[in-house]
Amino acid sequence: MTYAVFVDGQEGTTGLQINELLAQRSDVELIKIDADKRKDLAERKRLINASDITFLCLPDEAAKESAALVDNPKTCLIDASTAHRVNPDWAFGLPELAKGQRDQIRAAKRISNPGCHATAFILAVKPLVAAGLLPADTQLACNSITGYSGGGKKMIEQYQSPQRIDAPRPYALTLIHKHLPEMGYYTGLTQTPIFQPIVGPYYKGLAVTVYLHPAQFSKRVTPGDLQQLLTEYYAGEHFIRVAPTGIGGNTDGGFFNVEGSNDTNCVDLFVFGSEERMLVVARLDNLGKGASGAAVQSMNLHLGVDEGLGLTQ
Repeated sequence: MTYAVFVDGQEGTTGLQINELLAQRSDVELIKIDADKRKDLAERKRLINASDITFLCLPDEAAKESAALVDNPKTCLIDASTAHRVNPDWAFGLPELAKGQRDQIRAAKRISNPGCHATAFILAVKPLVAAGLLPADTQLACNSITGYSGGGKKMIEQYQSPQRIDAPRPYALTLIHKHLPEMGYYTGLTQTPIFQPIVGPYYKGLAVTVYLHPAQFSKRVTPGDLQQLLTEYYAGEHFIRVAPTGIGGNTDGGFFNVEGSNDTNCVDLFVFGSEERMLVVARLDNLGKGASGAAVQSMNLHLGVDEGLGLTQ
C-alpha cells in the first residue's frame, strides 16, 4: 500500500529532513506544493486533505492555522511545533514514554512531536519518577548542549558565515523555554525544572545533563541502581540504549562526545558520579530522534508498518 504524505513547511530544517527520510521509501508518495503557492491557504488545505499523513513543520501559529484546515477524517496530522504538545486531544509522539503510548499514537489522528531537549530530559527522568525514586515535587536542575542546526535556517546561516561563531553560547537565561511545559507534564514532575540550554559551535548532536543529589531520592541508591532502573524501564526498546556505568567506556579520556548518537534515531542514556552526587545524561541527534526521526517513527506506528522503517539504529 502507498500512503500520501504532505510536509507543510517542507523548506524548513525539519521538513527537509523528513523529506530526505521518506524519499527512498516505496510505500510513500510525497505530495509537494509549488514554491509560489506555499502561502496559498486554499492550496495548502487541498493538499493537507488529500494526504494520509501531513507533517506540520511550521511556527506555532501557522501550525494551528493548518490544523484548522482539516476536514478529511482520514488525514492524520503530526505537528513538529510546540503548539499542541501538552494538549490532551493530541497524542504525544514519544512511543517509549510509557506502556500504552504506542496504542495512543496508533489510534490518534492528531500527534504532537516532542521537542529535542524535552525528549532527552523526559527519557532520562520519567523512569525515576515512575518508580517513586524521585518524588513528583522534586525541583531538578539540568542543562543541554546542542548543535546549531536546532536553531533552524537563520542560525545555521549565522554559524556557517565567514564570521562564524567558535564558542558555546548559553541562552534562555531567564530560565523560560518553550520545552518546559512538556518536560514537566510528561515526567510527572509538579515543579518546573531549572533548565538552561547552550548552543555549541557544531552542526548537530544534543546532550541533556540532569543533576541529582541523594537528598532528592526516596531511598539510598548508587549509580549502578539508577543504571539498572533505566535498563529495566527501557528493556526491549530498539531506539533506547542504556550504557554501563563508568567513565572509561563512555568518554574519551574523561571527555564526553555530544555527537556520539548522530545519524541515528537512538537516545543513549548514561549515569555518572557516585553515591554523593550523580548525573544522568541523555544524548541524541537533535535532527533525528529530536525532530524528523521521531516524527517518522510516529508515522510508522500510526500506519501500522515497521516502527523503525527508514530509520537508523
